[in-house]
Amino acid sequence: PIMSKITGIPMVDVATKLIMGEKLKDLGYSTGIAAESKFFAVKAPVFSFSKLTTVDTFLGPEMKSTGEVMGVDKDYNSALYKAFIGSGVKIPSGGSVLLSVADRNKKECIEVSRKLASLGFRLFATEDTYSYLSGVGVEVDLVQDNEIIEAVKKDKIQLVINTPTKGKISSRSGFHLRRTAMEYSIPCLTSLDTTNAMLEVMDQIIHKDNTEIYSLDEYSRYIKEEEV
Repeated sequence: PIMSKITGIPMVDVATKLIMGEKLKDLGYSTGIAAESKFFAVKAPVFSFSKLTTVDTFLGPEMKSTGEVMGVDKDYNSALYKAFIGSGVKIPSGGSVLLSVADRNKKECIEVSRKLASLGFRLFATEDTYSYLSGVGVEVDLVQDNEIIEAVKKDKIQLVINTPTKGKISSRSGFHLRRTAMEYSIPCLTSLDTTNAMLEVMDQIIHKDNTEIYSLDEYSRYIKEEEV
């Protein structure tokens, strides 16, 4: 379904007719690679963590998504922005970010932190992350362990970046942080790859023009024009 929407080629319908004995040329298609679209399309998973109260929001190799959406635009970051929004992820344009990352991610987190600061966000961190980041010159404020959950509940944090040390253990503070963020509709990222992608989107919506909206009819018409 996603590929059919991106290319404008009804792949299931075409494949079914081929199986029944019809030829590509009789259906109006030829062999080879289809023409590249001027649109970018980004597929994003949709999760139902808010309805599954005992499930950790940390993503591993197992399937946890319950659906998917597609963001489409004429540039990649705008398409990614639409995919985030469509999947229910709120992207803050300012405010405070809470950083709590595992040791394996601390070095990579330096550049992430500096990028967030350059976009105007105020940085907070849990004890270990704070010690590391402040030690390399990143301007960050410490949040005590007993204040973290309340800070999220009172809307003092607009984004949580938390890479777990040991996921799925409900007694650990990281599990409670991720679940609280979910229940209070605060975006919580558990991967720095996703974080870096969101930073590009943040830069787009903070420093550049508004993203254009294309109606489904306009998009479909444009795809058909490209095929011609």
